[in-house]
Amino acid sequence: MSRYRGPRLRISRRLGDLPGLTAKQSKKTAPSGEHGQQVRKPSEYSLRLEEKQKIRYNYGINEKQLLKSIKTAKKVQGSTGVILLQMLEMRLDNTLFRLGMAPTIPAARQLVNHKHILVNRNIVSICSYQCKPGDTISVKNKNSSNFRVKKYIENPGLANLPNHLEIDKKNMKAKVNGVIERDWVGIQLNELLVVEYYSKK
Repeated sequence: MSRYRGPRLRISRRLGDLPGLTAKQSKKTAPSGEHGQQVRKPSEYSLRLEEKQKIRYNYGINEKQLLKSIKTAKKVQGSTGVILLQMLEMRLDNTLFRLGMAPTIPAARQLVNHKHILVNRNIVSICSYQCKPGDTISVKNKNSSNFRVKKYIENPGLANLPNHLEIDKKNMKAKVNGVIERDWVGIQLNELLVVEYYSKK
C-alpha cells in the first residue's frame, strides 16, 4: 500500500503540525502510544528520519517517489534541499491545497483523480503534475465539484496565499505566477537533514 490511510492525528502528534495531511488539531501534545510520554534524547538518525517522515506524510508521497525527487533535485544546480521542497510544492495536488480549493492534500488528490481539474483548459488527472509559471488552473463545469470547491475557497484551510499564486474566487480560476520561494513553504522542517538521510542511497 503506497499511501498512508491510518489515523492522521496520531502522525501529527508524533511529527508536529502537518497541514497537508489533516486540518484537525489534537488537544494532546505528547506523541501517541504507550511510550509517548517518555522523554529521550533523539539520535542523529532519528532526527533525520523524522524530517523525512514529515515530508512523506505532509505531501502524501511514498518512499520511491521521494527518492526519485531527491535524485532529480541533486541534478539541478542550487541547494538540493530547497529544490526538493520547490518540486514538492509545485505538484498539482499541493498547489490546489495551497490555493484553498481543497482542505487537505488527499482531498486535492481526489479532485485531480476524478478529473475535476483543468490545467490550461486541459483535464489533468495526474497528481504529481509539476505546475509551471504561467499555468492556469480551473474547475471543470460540474455542479457537484463546483459547489465543493466554492465552499473550500470561501473557508480556506491556510490563512496566507503564497506569493507565487493568485486566485479569482468568483470564477474559481487560479494562475501560477512563478516558482515558490523557501520562505513560503507550508511546513516547518530542516530540509538539509532529509538530504543527509538520503546521501548514502
